[in-house]
Amino acid sequence: MYYTSTRDKSVRVTASEAITKGISSDGGLFVPTEIPKINEDFIKELIPLSYIERAKRVLSLYLTDFSDEEIAYCVEGAYRQGKFSSDKVAPLYKLADGEYVLELWRGPTCAFKDMALQLLPYLLTTASEKTLKDTEIVILVATSGDTGKAALEGFKDVPNTKILVFYPVDGVSPMQKLQMTTQEGKNVSVCAIEGNFDDAQSGVKAIFTDKDIEKKFKENNLAFSSANSINWGRLVPQIVYYVSAYCDMVENGAIALGEEINIVVPTGNFGNILAAYYAKKMGIPVKTLICASNANNVLTDFLKSGTYDKNRDFYCTTSPSMDILISSNLERLLFHLSGENDVQVKEWMQSLSSNGKYTVTDEVFAQIKALFDAGCCDDIATKSTIAEIFNSKKYLCDTHTAVALNVYKNYKAQTGDSTPAVIASTANPYKFSASVLSAVSEEIKAENEFDMVDELFAKSNEPVPAQLASLKGKEPRFKQVCNKNNMKQVVFDMLGI
Repeated sequence: MYYTSTRDKSVRVTASEAITKGISSDGGLFVPTEIPKINEDFIKELIPLSYIERAKRVLSLYLTDFSDEEIAYCVEGAYRQGKFSSDKVAPLYKLADGEYVLELWRGPTCAFKDMALQLLPYLLTTASEKTLKDTEIVILVATSGDTGKAALEGFKDVPNTKILVFYPVDGVSPMQKLQMTTQEGKNVSVCAIEGNFDDAQSGVKAIFTDKDIEKKFKENNLAFSSANSINWGRLVPQIVYYVSAYCDMVENGAIALGEEINIVVPTGNFGNILAAYYAKKMGIPVKTLICASNANNVLTDFLKSGTYDKNRDFYCTTSPSMDILISSNLERLLFHLSGENDVQVKEWMQSLSSNGKYTVTDEVFAQIKALFDAGCCDDIATKSTIAEIFNSKKYLCDTHTAVALNVYKNYKAQTGDSTPAVIASTANPYKFSASVLSAVSEEIKAENEFDMVDELFAKSNEPVPAQLASLKGKEPRFKQVCNKNNMKQVVFDMLGI
């Protein structure tokens, strides 16, 4: 299995090289030259296995330059007992007949990013032994909230690595901010930027492809890599949980082997639903991929029209991890659907950079319509959905999951499609206590974040994760705020070069 670039299909690198580089030197993203196929017999073999064993089998199809022993070391380290609050790692919760919530937030930072970012440090350090001996890896991260903390926790004190996280100063929840700014570890650093997530993401991408920085890094035996989902090593673990969810649906009798499911994903950067697309292309019977957006509905509009246009108002919503107008991972989908037309993809990305928009061909749009449905949900509907689900099902969900549940409800009403559905739940509700509490309680007495946590517990009786409760009274380590144009200097200052 080799990997190529979405902007230059003559590129050929191994999985290890794709993971250590993070992004291609031409600015493109690495994608597999072919998507491995699985059949019903393969799925049948996975069904009785644990999540760890399923992960080993699926990852071995993509990471062909890793030995079985190396994959076992990585997977067992990432998902070993005690790291996740469920023995299933990513359990399914039956919300109603034919509706199953895939709880992806059982890891150490209470967000779905743990599913990949507990594994990525193992993949990256194993890969670097093959490709970057005697080189220190610098992990650069832009976050809209959850990736930052999950990456910091995953790479904390990992030998021969340093990690720097940029987040929008007013674009994350108080709990997300506290999780990042109190992060422990000798090799970690955090900096807020004056701007939004797109500014942070664009700044990180620019640093990755800056030739002067690359030269300076080589002189100091340093190399960049990414923990964002532009890195294939971040994306490939996410494929596993959709394959595993299908196995669980069969195992619990929700569907018969071979029967189709729908998958509903709340997403801003498109990576989480792209992983579901890869699972479908591998052979998991998926009928429709349903993309759920918040008020920043650039993806919904694109999937409905074929025109991607970021020239619109940016909203800070109660589902901040989806407050994104430039969806990086969409580039990978366009490469596949265009027949690996790297020239066309490059033109679209250049148009997005210069004009803020592009329109795909009729042929590509026809494929998009066949694969995807999409909808969006504003803060008012998000709030009412949290209340409705809590009052009717006694299930407490966070704001991002509520977006998905609302979009799915509208999808069913509009289409009449009753295909069994897996709805991705991306965060623990206590990460967004103020928004969730205001949805389920008519009167809020609490004045600060942790009083709201206590009040939400009293209302819901939903256990408060210890890793969030322990943040109370903790003093932030990282207080720096920089201009988006000074991110490069912040990197140099952190590294002392």
